Amino acid sequence: MARSRSGTRNTRGPRKPQRRTDQVQQSAVQVLDPVEREAIEIPQSITVKELADLVGVNPADVIRELIKSGIFANINQLIDRDTASLVINELGYEVAEAKPTEGSETNGEAPSQAAAKEVLFEDDDPSKLVPRAPIVTVMGHVDHGKTSLLDAIRSTTVAAGERGGITQHIGASEVVRDGHRVVFLDTPGHEAFTQMRARGARVTDIAILVVAADDGVMPQTSEAIDHIRAAKVPMVVAVNKIDKADANPERVKTELSEHGVVIEEYGGDVPLVAVSARQGTGIEELLDTLLVVAEVQELKADPKRAAIGTVVEAELDKGRGAVATVLVQTGTLRVGDTVVVGDTYGRVRAMEGSTGARVSNAGPSTAVVLLGLAEVPAAGDILRVVPDERTARQMIEQRQALVATRPEGTGRATLEDLYRQIQAGQTKELRIIIKADVQGSLGAIQQALDQLQGDEVRINVLHEGTGDITDNDILLAAASDAVVVGFNVKLDPAARRSAEAEVVDVRLYDIIYRLTEEMDAALKGMLEPEEVEVVEGRAEVRQVFRVGKSEVIAGCYVTEGRIVRGGARVYRGGRLLVTDRIDSLRRFRDDVREVATGFECGISLAGHNDLQESDIIECFTQQMVSRVAQA
Repeated sequence: MARSRSGTRNTRGPRKPQRRTDQVQQSAVQVLDPVEREAIEIPQSITVKELADLVGVNPADVIRELIKSGIFANINQLIDRDTASLVINELGYEVAEAKPTEGSETNGEAPSQAAAKEVLFEDDDPSKLVPRAPIVTVMGHVDHGKTSLLDAIRSTTVAAGERGGITQHIGASEVVRDGHRVVFLDTPGHEAFTQMRARGARVTDIAILVVAADDGVMPQTSEAIDHIRAAKVPMVVAVNKIDKADANPERVKTELSEHGVVIEEYGGDVPLVAVSARQGTGIEELLDTLLVVAEVQELKADPKRAAIGTVVEAELDKGRGAVATVLVQTGTLRVGDTVVVGDTYGRVRAMEGSTGARVSNAGPSTAVVLLGLAEVPAAGDILRVVPDERTARQMIEQRQALVATRPEGTGRATLEDLYRQIQAGQTKELRIIIKADVQGSLGAIQQALDQLQGDEVRINVLHEGTGDITDNDILLAAASDAVVVGFNVKLDPAARRSAEAEVVDVRLYDIIYRLTEEMDAALKGMLEPEEVEVVEGRAEVRQVFRVGKSEVIAGCYVTEGRIVRGGARVYRGGRLLVTDRIDSLRRFRDDVREVATGFECGISLAGHNDLQESDIIECFTQQMVSRVAQA
């Protein structure tokens, strides 16, 4: 896959920068002549292109220095101030001390996960920071009592009189415990949690893992553990349903240890609280534990600065227009503020608090319903207050221009990227997600991959499980820059679309030694061009025609992609029936090379005649694909 190279001049070193008059000059990045000053000021985050323009060198020089440091970034990718400082020093310039700059974090796309906490929760003036309430997400397996636990927390705090209060119904539930606020984010499971993280938003401070005492660690429990670890947030385990007769908390503790979650009782650092959502047992202890974990984190924000927050959910209301539930993370959002949210902007016309009443401002760790945006934003979009509408329009135009000129590729981790990093002589980590057909295959794959570990590159398995690759696996890979590896499994349609949209590298295998050989080749920097299977399209059998004694022609309707002559798989009831090849492809009476989506055709297979109505025929071709993108 070819990647475009930015810049047309080949510079050998720093050249005198010229002052720019384009939109980037409106941002916090200012092009300054090194002759006029001894050091260069850079913001907390900056794109590679802006850094090159700031210093006055070709973007390729900046990318080259980043690769030397083991960082693979494209021209439009954000890097943090520390990384940019190293690059500038290598290019022969000095970096000035950072000064607080309003809106310095508003350039380009949403920040990466690594920089998100720094942009959203830190301020250059520590004297302005004050403690803020922790934001908590509840995760776990289906039917283990996540919703019941939240309901129990709400009812307990309301019953506690002056010791507690509760607000809810705006995408977040706010609890007051002994004068300290705790905000519970009502996201629907770890899918939404990871989707927002994939968009650059770091919303959650603490994650509660709910495990039923009578059921133990289940598949979604394991997934939730992996998602929490990938987000690098503290975990508190709530063992629910301890009131049931068959409850076995000790078994839960043992199973958690088997999944790498070592509780404090066993010498680990993960607090565990036994609760019963039905009887209200252990709820106050759980709240106290959350406050202790939050106190250790020292969560702080500056309520006097311009607000920055994250969209939790959004919709189009017929009477009120675009409506977004926003969680303010730092600063104070006020009615009348001009805000940029993702690819849209607007003026805050009104805000509704947790009770539905209108409010004039919202401080850190506060969720409000916001009215006044021009369009509906996406969940996970970052909200930032800007000085005026002109600045907002310039930022939106700049983002749209960046998207339009973005080179192919998004910086997601692939085996090709790993190849480049190894060639640069840096120690790297390959993050992968493994899905296999059965548990025994997972064990064999894990053992084989462990033998590939070395000092130069190590493999980090973020998540492993059985069953087909799902949209949730793709979201986790996108948020963590991981590669998805499947053994004897397939991509479901939603996962296929997500993988294409997020440009996530998915590798499918049916023989273990091929999987290990490819991973070993990637780790050694020896990737070669390979023949890969490309699914071209799918068609549904609508009618079956028998011609002569043996030939069968299936009258089909193309539901996805295109049908071409090549390999074919027949699915019946969602299960693979046979693998064959397309012998004949016709439109009416004519032989054709391909049939597009939405058209009917006649398909005859070479060796399989047992076709029935509603069967799905999936066609595929074999293509040679370069394993290393050419510059």
